[in-house]
Amino acid sequence: MTLSRVSLQIMKRALIITYYWPPSGGSGVQRWLKFAKYLPQYGWEPVIYTPENPEANTTDDALLKDIAPGTEVIKRRIWEPYSFYKALFGGKKNTSDGGKHIKANIIGSENKSLSHRLSLFIRGNFFIPDPRCWWIRPSIRYIVKYLKEHPVDVIISTGPPHSMHLIARGVAKATGTRWVADFRDPWTEIFYFKHLNLSGWAYRRHRTLEQSVLDSADTVVVVSRKMQEDFHARTATPVKVVTNGFDHEDFLKASPSDSHGHGMADLGAGTPECGSGGFRLVHTGIFVDNGNPEHLWEVLGEKAAAEPQFKKDLQIRLMGQVDDSILQGIGKAGLDGNLHNMGYRPHDEVVQWQKRAQVLLLPLRKEPEAAAILTGKFFEYLASGRKILAFGPTGGDLAKALQETGSGTIVEFGDKEAVRREIDRLYSNFREERGVKNCRVENVLSPAVMKYSRMHLAGEMVKLFE
Repeated sequence: MTLSRVSLQIMKRALIITYYWPPSGGSGVQRWLKFAKYLPQYGWEPVIYTPENPEANTTDDALLKDIAPGTEVIKRRIWEPYSFYKALFGGKKNTSDGGKHIKANIIGSENKSLSHRLSLFIRGNFFIPDPRCWWIRPSIRYIVKYLKEHPVDVIISTGPPHSMHLIARGVAKATGTRWVADFRDPWTEIFYFKHLNLSGWAYRRHRTLEQSVLDSADTVVVVSRKMQEDFHARTATPVKVVTNGFDHEDFLKASPSDSHGHGMADLGAGTPECGSGGFRLVHTGIFVDNGNPEHLWEVLGEKAAAEPQFKKDLQIRLMGQVDDSILQGIGKAGLDGNLHNMGYRPHDEVVQWQKRAQVLLLPLRKEPEAAAILTGKFFEYLASGRKILAFGPTGGDLAKALQETGSGTIVEFGDKEAVRREIDRLYSNFREERGVKNCRVENVLSPAVMKYSRMHLAGEMVKLFE
């Protein structure tokens, strides 16, 4: 559908209930920010309902430019118990996972203290379904009143946090408006749910609320085939897959200047040589202890000790929140001099580093549930046109997607020899490419990759609205 055709139509309206919205940064923002950007091209006007004062772990003002012109954004204050948490446990707030716990790594190196276990118990048993639960009733009252004067054609809730689904459930029941429940992650089947130290009552309460969302929504949307299978077995409601994706526009932009003051100067300008800048292994986003590829650091360290040129070429660039165990593993391998720990970077800068990587690292979690995960990061990696080295189940959804798109390889965390073979192969390819001009491929992505563009996926989502 073209913009000219849409302009001749009366735009339909979609109310999107989301906890994450710019200037909040991180992965939770991207999915509906990008859908909302492209919905007008399909004849739909997005209306955003989001907190005025969210507990955002990061901010990224650069994301504001992706908000479609004229988008109505309704912001209402929210109260969350993080001040209570911090007073009790002295921890730092973290909302990168949908608010399921205070620290980013629920089962990693930091979860063995008594205070942390107690914080998880309180979170799981008293804040149901999550610490945003006090926003549910005030939001239902406000939205129902708002819709009397400003009706919409569909309501979309996106979680986690799953309190957003409970808001939408209440509004849909009161107004009879069509409701699409979008699950970016599972609820009770997510890997960390079993680590929340739930009482029997709390577990049943989570399951009951989850089931009520599955049964009450008009359509349930999930991001992977495995999630679809799991939900389909539990409800008669249609369960559809609309994966995460990438915004092709982000990857067509020229490299920004060094305006962010960190690390951009050595990106250079124009079309690089494929082998320029060293053998760059890049990871972007949250890097947790439970996804630490220890054998990778060991293999890199052993190769660096045996091959001086490899030691000279190797760069490990990490952007985002990184668990201390990752840094310790790199240091133990003797690679501190090869590490560039860049911290959280604005999204437009992250994209440029993805495009300049030789290898993009994509570790899942060391949990059985990882077989069902297709992270948003994977799709951005796809758009860069660079090779992906993933770690996780070799029979899961990510393995299938890598094979389908020809974008990289996945190895099991415990298979050190497979890691060694991949590093040797990738470094050999790097040396062959060194000095070759005009070899970037992000502008000529295959049809298998382009079906994951945000513009295309927005059209798939619109079909579910209608």
